[in-house]
Amino acid sequence: MNKKPRFFCDNCGYEVDRDAKACAHCGRFFASVRCPSCGYTSSEKAFSNGCPSCGYSAPPAAGQPVRLPETDNRPQIPTHPLPLWVYLLSICAFIAVCAVLVSKLLS
Repeated sequence: MNKKPRFFCDNCGYEVDRDAKACAHCGRFFASVRCPSCGYTSSEKAFSNGCPSCGYSAPPAAGQPVRLPETDNRPQIPTHPLPLWVYLLSICAFIAVCAVLVSKLLS
């Protein structure tokens, strides 16, 4: 059985080379390696025999995305658009500021 550790992009979940500096699929640059099982983060050298924290080294079949743990502490980006009134208010404020600047330049 092959227990050689495999590496996956933290952003899109696709398998990457051990020494890759960026994901060939999504383009994200790597600063460290994060275990998809326990979330432990360190340099890629620390993961030479799998995760030093939990021992994880057998992800799903090659090319399949890896589901990251839900305990991710990164801020979540809202997936819904802002309400229409926010856009309208921003446009009105922009027009008002432009009108004030134009009136000061003309006087």
